[in-house]
Amino acid sequence: MFTGATLVTALVAAIWCRGVARQAEQLNDAEERRVRDRWIWAGGIALPTVSVVVLLAFGIPGAHRMLPLPDAERPALRIDVDARRWYWQVRYPDHGITLIDEIHIPVDTPVDFHISSSDVIHGFWVPRLAGKLDAIPGRVNVLRLEAESPGLYGGRCVEFCGVGHAHMPFRLIAHSAADFDSWLASRQAPADEESDE
Repeated sequence: MFTGATLVTALVAAIWCRGVARQAEQLNDAEERRVRDRWIWAGGIALPTVSVVVLLAFGIPGAHRMLPLPDAERPALRIDVDARRWYWQVRYPDHGITLIDEIHIPVDTPVDFHISSSDVIHGFWVPRLAGKLDAIPGRVNVLRLEAESPGLYGGRCVEFCGVGHAHMPFRLIAHSAADFDSWLASRQAPADEESDE
């Protein structure tokens, strides 16, 4: 989108420069009307239409990948995120794991975040992975994220929620598939041992 916006801006600037240079030319009424009509069609209709179509051609598939649609070939990992004043409670319902302000995901795997709030509106955002989604009391919103490479990704609350708003960052750690499985096993082991006792 940035590249597209830069190209459109450069093209508009070039058209403007050409228009300023042409002001000195003397045209008869018929030629002036023809030039004006050409600019209206090219700059007022063709340029915006082509720009929007190109942006949509890139934007729609990208946005489609973020929708929590069922996929038999690549099932999504479910993570429940409950925003509270002033922390994030993260639960892995299929694994019995609960964390605070920390999320672990495998790379190259779709992850569906079921986002809710226990008090006021919060905003869940991991800038390097996707846009934000509001956490609204009494409602569950679903956001699909997928990390392409292992690493640490910072996240924040981006909806002002009160005096502790600035203290609501969280960490999202993306692991390779093997490392994520090891992390799951290490988190589940203590619970399994306790249940055996």
